[in-house]
This record gives sequence, C-alpha cells and structure tokens, in this order.
Amino acid sequence: MAKDFYESLGVSKKASADEIKKAHRKLVREYHPDRNPGDAKAEERFKEVQQAYDTLSDPEKRKTYDSGGGLFGAGQPGAAGPFAGQGGRFTGDIGDIFSTIFNRSGGGPGGNPVRGRDLETDVRISFDDAMAGTQITVTVPKSETCPTCSGSGAEPGTRTETCPRCQGRGIDSQGQGFFSISQPCPECGGTGQHIPSPCHTCGGSGVTHQTKRYKVNVPAGVSDGTRIRVAGKGEAGQRGAPAGDLFVTIQVAPSPVFRRLDDGNLEVTVPITVTEALRGGTVEVPTLSGSKRIRVKPGTQHGSIQRLKGEGPPRTSSKTRADIRYRLEIVVPTDLTDDQRRAVDQLAETMNGADPRAELLRRARAGTPSGGGS
Repeated sequence: MAKDFYESLGVSKKASADEIKKAHRKLVREYHPDRNPGDAKAEERFKEVQQAYDTLSDPEKRKTYDSGGGLFGAGQPGAAGPFAGQGGRFTGDIGDIFSTIFNRSGGGPGGNPVRGRDLETDVRISFDDAMAGTQITVTVPKSETCPTCSGSGAEPGTRTETCPRCQGRGIDSQGQGFFSISQPCPECGGTGQHIPSPCHTCGGSGVTHQTKRYKVNVPAGVSDGTRIRVAGKGEAGQRGAPAGDLFVTIQVAPSPVFRRLDDGNLEVTVPITVTEALRGGTVEVPTLSGSKRIRVKPGTQHGSIQRLKGEGPPRTSSKTRADIRYRLEIVVPTDLTDDQRRAVDQLAETMNGADPRAELLRRARAGTPSGGGS
C-alpha cells in the first residue's frame, strides 16, 4: 500500500492549506535531487513529497482523496485513468463522478484519453536576478510517455481492444429498482479500452516516472510570487493525450537596500544630517545599476520623498520602467561634543525663540469646551 499523503508531508489530516504548503517547501529543499546527487532514497522521497503535495494542495483532489476515492490513481503504481487505483470503484459522491468524467478527462467517457496533470515547483532567486532577469534550471519528478509503447499501454506488436464489459462506453450501468445508476466501468477504469498484453515497461499505464531538468527564462522585474507557465512540461497525458503544463513560482529574496512597493516602484531609506536638511545640498543614493546624486532642498522635512523616474525595474505589463523613491530621514546625533553643543546653542538664539508648536496649541485651545480644565 502507498504511504498516506498526510504522513508523507508530516502534517495532520486537519492541516490548513498554508501548513501543507510550508511542509512541502521544507521537504522539497531537504530532498531536492540537486542537494542529494546520486542519492536514490532522497530522490524517491522527493517524488513521494511532490505526489502528496500535488493531491493535497488541490481542494478538489484533497476532497476526493479524503473520501477514499481513487480519482487520480493517487499512490497506486502504474495507475492509469481517472478511476485507477481502486479497481475502477469510486467511493466519493455522485457529483464528483460526473465532474471527473466530463470535466477533468478532457472529454466524455469511452476511450477519450486524459490530459496530463499540471505540475508546480518553487524556485528562490536573488533580488538582483529578479530585477535584471535570469535563466534558471528546475528539477521536477514527473511521468513521461512510455518510450516502449509510445503511450498506448500495450506491449509492442499487440493492440488494445474494446472493453467487453462496457463495449467501449467507459460507463457501467446497473439497475436499482426504478433507477439506473451509472458509474465508471470497473473493468477498464472508464477508458473504454482493454489491454490484453500490457506493456512490460509501464505496466499498461502508458507512462514512466523520470526526473527532468528544464531551463526557464525569468523576465526582468518579476515580483515575489510570480508564476511562470512552461507549456507541455507537466505530467504526460494518459495513452498519448497532451501533457499538462509546468508552473514555476518565483520566490524573490529580500534586498538589504530596496523595498518593493505595491505599485511596482522601489523605495530606499536615505539618512541625511541635520545640516543637510537645513542648508540643502546633493547626496549620493543607490540605484539598480550603481549610484546617482539627488538634490536635497533647503529646509527638507523628515520623511520627505525624492523620486528618480524610470530608474526602477521593468514593468512586466508594459515596456516602461518603474521609479525609485528615496525617503529622506534626518539623523539626529545622540552625543554632542562641546563645540557642537555651543553651535546648537547659537543656532537656538538666532531662531529668536520660535516655537513650532504654538499654532498646534492655539488650535487645541480654541477647540476646548468652556470649563474644560486648565
């Protein structure tokens, strides 16, 4: 018997989607083939984790798995067809039966092959690579069309036959009093075809399990969580049907300097001195390609924003570039020398006792009700 999917990920059956995702990411990093070259046990564990996550991360697949239905051949080696793995028996509700037959198979019953499942994987890249664009290599365990039978499931030199039980319809109807209940044919698993001589390589499934590496181009300016679709690189389809797609989720490492804003622009916190804020001047600031100088106006206030237009990352939705915003923060020294203290005292005298809070207090007192205290 195959290992329980929840046990494979090390989570409880009541685990949330976030808990399942976190467990998957941790195990993928631990058992990834690139980190365990030549370790067959680690590769097998990696495949087991991916298979478990493929089912438990999809609400519909998880529901079916929890109900005991083998809709996806989960955990059954050599399984083929949407009802494989339970001898063609389905233990879910009747709505799931028709959803599987007419929606997930890519067509109706009676021999229409099932399109391959989509695959997902996560890749972490540096902030600099995300801004400039890069090419990455992803490693995924997946099923491929069997090279021996070319996906037919039949031993070379032999043919598939029409299922004798359902006559190729893929549906088995049984009378129950006044009603007739239709279910996937238990003889052929709903495919409508019978294989007298299964392929010796794939056991009749039409697919073999392999570990593949693909190069994926990451466009410049991608943000954390971006999903890149690689068409046709998912699981092989059943008996020659089209393959699914591979979706690569990009995780961007944080930058020690730049912060990505919701509008796609970048922001940098730039410290300036009290004298720079008072007198103004130019200060050097970092950009994605090096550095530039920006103008600080005399009398600049703490938290003021300066902007360099078009210096940010490319916008993936257009041919323009985002901006970099520089938030100016005045750094107030905590320890003063005697000379600095005297200079500050002289500055205070030249300000003629100006009180920046006077207007605030005036408005507050004007709004105080009569008898409202001292």
